[in-house]
Amino acid sequence: MADDYALAPGLSAAIRNLAGAGRLSATSAMTVAPGFAAEAAPLRALNTPRPFGIGLHLTLTGRLKPLTAAFAPTAAEGSFLEIGALMARAFTGRLDLARLRAELDAQFDAFVGAFGHPPAHVDGHQHIQLLPGVCDVVLDLVAARAAGAWVRQCGPAGASPSPLRDPKGALLAWLSRAFRARADARGVVVNPAFAGPYLYRPGADFAALFPAFLAGLPDGGVVMCHPGTVDAELLARDPLTTHRAAEYAFLAGDGLAATLAAAGAELV
Repeated sequence: MADDYALAPGLSAAIRNLAGAGRLSATSAMTVAPGFAAEAAPLRALNTPRPFGIGLHLTLTGRLKPLTAAFAPTAAEGSFLEIGALMARAFTGRLDLARLRAELDAQFDAFVGAFGHPPAHVDGHQHIQLLPGVCDVVLDLVAARAAGAWVRQCGPAGASPSPLRDPKGALLAWLSRAFRARADARGVVVNPAFAGPYLYRPGADFAALFPAFLAGLPDGGVVMCHPGTVDAELLARDPLTTHRAAEYAFLAGDGLAATLAAAGAELV
């Protein structure tokens, strides 16, 4: 499944191209993106060779601005905080949950207004749905407004990774344990397993990593990806650029089908 739909025109077109070719099973849309309304229409009308899930990518971090004027905290220019600053507030109980709830409600409203129905699934930009405080707001929102949706947890199929070898994966797995318990208490469905995170370092090879993402993944497991082409809007809104282009090249090329076949996996 591809994250960040509507963040930038080239990224959105890349996701639609992959979906139309049957190379993705789902995407998650950012309703706070300036181009969301324009990008929702072609996604809504897209013909795909298999059922294609359109979900909501809740956003509380990065260079985009909230939909609600009263939302806080924000950076000096009025955009969301960076993920590190949001995490610090979440882990020390310093989030204004009422304002946060109003903002996520507004993002949900924008999705329903554009597509005419609730999202098929809900997740979060930079995995904010897992953070303390945020997780309860997200799960309550889904339980109340999208009873048929599933919510993305980020725990792996097997044992949690070592914090020394994979600190990002270890943190996601740790947060996901509590997240799954909270979801279960509310009757909210989550994916059985998650793969796809990696460190976006120079030289990281998505094609070489992809077989490991599929290893041991059960039916219904999710592989996260961030395909896209780089344009001026993406450069202005997000630091992740060249890795998106590399992911798109792999997913659009011949290697995807061969890798799926070798793993005995298929997109559904």
